[in-house]
Amino acid sequence: MDKELLSFDKQRLALYEKESTAPCANFLVVHGMCEHKERYIDFLTYLNHRSINTFIYDLRGHGQSSEKDEYGYFKGEKDTLVKDLDVVIDYIRTKNNLPIYLLGHSMGSLIVRKYLQKYDDTLTKLIVCGSPSKNPLVKVACFLVDVMSRFKGDRYRSPLINALAFGSYDKKFEGDLPNRWLSKNEENVLNYNKNEKDGFIFTLNGFKNLFLIMAEVYDKKMYHPQNPDLPILFIAGKDDPVIISLSKWHEAIMFLKDAGYKNVEGQLYNDMRHEILNETAKEEVYKDILYFIES
Repeated sequence: MDKELLSFDKQRLALYEKESTAPCANFLVVHGMCEHKERYIDFLTYLNHRSINTFIYDLRGHGQSSEKDEYGYFKGEKDTLVKDLDVVIDYIRTKNNLPIYLLGHSMGSLIVRKYLQKYDDTLTKLIVCGSPSKNPLVKVACFLVDVMSRFKGDRYRSPLINALAFGSYDKKFEGDLPNRWLSKNEENVLNYNKNEKDGFIFTLNGFKNLFLIMAEVYDKKMYHPQNPDLPILFIAGKDDPVIISLSKWHEAIMFLKDAGYKNVEGQLYNDMRHEILNETAKEEVYKDILYFIES
């Protein structure tokens, strides 16, 4: 069922929700940048058939939450995206008292960890999927976006910034299909490339918020665990360029442990790239997520 929520600043958030028969839990997905919620329906249906209520919303600046000319524009600052997530979770909590499991993919994985910094006591378990690893150049990127915004405005879509953020990813893989870094599954990439709701260029406002969130996610001073025993699972494709390297990925896991979370673990998937929930062997990932929920 599709529903529209109003966020704290009256921004509409397009929400997909589906209740299960005799549900035992709620499961919410925060999707990645430059995509839309319908790309996760297959995964959510899998969980629905196993007695789990499922929810996903289009981030502001994405999908049905915004007009096409507003794609990649967030209006506010970095905390805006976290406040949106808080609105959605508050809505879920009004529906029932069931446990809440949260998954964030890619940019969504940054948003859920920003949420963790303030609201970890609302969650039962957290899944961090396809997480961008710590990048020492993020402050330089913020500076560059700030300078460009003064001349071009915060709604400008910069091919240069987009190339700096993603330009090297495809080079790691053979072939000439654009965005092949997303998935080894070519059908998934082709569907992504032809959908106007996917693959657009962020505005400078969007990139600035993304970079600021990334910087704060890897700032230990921002964490004050209220729920240090919260189970947290990192999952990623072993060939995902977004994690930068296996050592960087393990550093991200250790970072949350050092920040005070005791139950952080990780699972890597061989022969998979960034979108492990859309790979040909995706059911392996589905089953592992279900096991994490039920264990």
